[in-house]
Amino acid sequence: MNKFTEFYNGNSVDAYKLLGCHKVGENRYHFAVWAPNAKEVSVIGDFNNWLVNHDKMALEDGIWQITLDARKGDCYKFAITTQSGGILYKADPYAAYSELRPKTASVVWDDQPYLWTDGDWIAKQNKKDVYRSAVNIYEVHAGSWRRHYDGSLYSYRDLAKYLVPYVKKMGYTHVEFLPLAEHPLDASWGYQITGFYAPTSRYGTPEDLKYLVDKFHKAGIGVILDWVPAHFCKDAQGLMEFDGTCCYESADDFKKEHKSWGTRIFDYSRYEVQSFLISNAVYWLKEFHFDGLRVDAVASMLYLDYDRRDGEWRPNKWGGKENLEAIDFLKKLSCKVFEACPYAMFVAEESTAFPKVTHPTYTGGLGFNFKWNMGWMNDVLSYMQTDTLFRIDNHNKLTFSMCYAYSENYILPLSHDEVVHMKGSLINKMFGDYDTKFGQLKALLGFQYAHPGKKLNFMGVELAQWNEWSESKELDWMLLDYPKHDAHRRFVMQLNKTYKKYKPLYQVDTSWEGFKWLLPDDAKNSVLVFERIDKKGNVLLAVINFSIYDYYNYGFELEEGEYSLVLNSDDVDFGGKGVHVEDKIVAEKGYAYVNMPSSSVQYYYKPAGKKSVGKKKKTTEK
Repeated sequence: MNKFTEFYNGNSVDAYKLLGCHKVGENRYHFAVWAPNAKEVSVIGDFNNWLVNHDKMALEDGIWQITLDARKGDCYKFAITTQSGGILYKADPYAAYSELRPKTASVVWDDQPYLWTDGDWIAKQNKKDVYRSAVNIYEVHAGSWRRHYDGSLYSYRDLAKYLVPYVKKMGYTHVEFLPLAEHPLDASWGYQITGFYAPTSRYGTPEDLKYLVDKFHKAGIGVILDWVPAHFCKDAQGLMEFDGTCCYESADDFKKEHKSWGTRIFDYSRYEVQSFLISNAVYWLKEFHFDGLRVDAVASMLYLDYDRRDGEWRPNKWGGKENLEAIDFLKKLSCKVFEACPYAMFVAEESTAFPKVTHPTYTGGLGFNFKWNMGWMNDVLSYMQTDTLFRIDNHNKLTFSMCYAYSENYILPLSHDEVVHMKGSLINKMFGDYDTKFGQLKALLGFQYAHPGKKLNFMGVELAQWNEWSESKELDWMLLDYPKHDAHRRFVMQLNKTYKKYKPLYQVDTSWEGFKWLLPDDAKNSVLVFERIDKKGNVLLAVINFSIYDYYNYGFELEEGEYSLVLNSDDVDFGGKGVHVEDKIVAEKGYAYVNMPSSSVQYYYKPAGKKSVGKKKKTTEK
């Protein structure tokens, strides 16, 4: 049997073990590359003075191959002679390591086993029900979280030393990295890739990245990688027209390119491309122990008319706009991912209402187990930017998400995309004066954490950073020298810890059994009151006042019981005004009264026993 059979059938999960560069003896390496329409292929590199015709590869089983003398750290490329006689100098699509930008060669690297120490972590994940677990993700761009005093980048090992304890101290359950595969341009944030199998050398070696993941796991923190199978950049050393023809991209002009992004689109109908991408997903999960993948730009894969005008796309065979080949590929991909890593978080960044994204493939779904809730994010941020005088007409933007909250398994994202490109930082999106903005941001976060769905926030939200995020510098850590910002950080830390401590906030995220509206419709006062309930019937009551007014003796119906205050964003320790709120709510004769500071959120906890229903009774305002 041809050892490349699975590769050609589109079913390979370990194509990276057959293709690329691999050590086969003392200073002996085997090179293999798929270039189906090449006339000739040679390996050129430090080991042969980059002479094009010195080490010509032989075509065996449809793959160009050669074994030769080289050393770890040698740089190399493939010199591909096209059918027209031109020569292309291409990096190895399966290279495990690459030269530091702006250089573009691949690097000979020993694929020696790493001595992992996270066995206990892996065992726990295999037994864990992620749907009923706390998932609170800190999204990170590795190059701009922090930097050295001279402006140089933190390495993977620097991040292991400083980021790991920070994330643990702040109380997050997971960290999610923007793409770490090799990419030529810092300003692309890693989303335009040339080396899909090569951890970017900006921050160190592949072993250094494994060390970082290992340290996160030792600290009890999961690690998710942003992964980009939707497109690739057009740099000369990359995948574009790899052998002079369209190998990795479609030759169909209607499917070939994202013109507004300046990138090429993978040909999802081609089996070798399927094997390339499936193996790549498995590679990051198996070889680097990532706990999950966040799949970027899924919507761009699903629709033939994505970012295209009339006349720039062709309907599918059924006359629709769905990309049937990409849909079939995503279903296959999700099955292969969960076969290889059953506990993985496989998350779709999908911005449309495409049905059953997180449903199993055997029920017609795409097979992801989570999806970003972009609708919730857009609605809520729109509401928070609205002048409080006009919020009465926008109240449904807070409540509409509950109409579809259980149609998919959602993650609520306030991601990097919301704090760039002149959109403003999160705190700058908040309506109001200086103090009000801080209160509004805390109320927003309190709403996010109490709303059904897992959580994701981009780095810097805990600083209440005024500036938009820039990949070219570190976060504005000096803000913590200001009491207001440091108090906000303390609130976020306490919010994270409260979320993990109280099961009603996360245990029943996928059905109405875990949620009950008490006050969904007080649009005039910009107030929400609702309960989250865990499997045992314990209740977390969320009281949120999005207005700029303090409310005293605000009444709503509530079954008898005692609720204890567990979080108050208006606490002076969190930078609040310190308006008096009840340490305990005792509901008597069917309802209770509370004080609600302006721009604030309070959580109250009641052990299992009583249930509640409610409607607004009366409000006094100061």
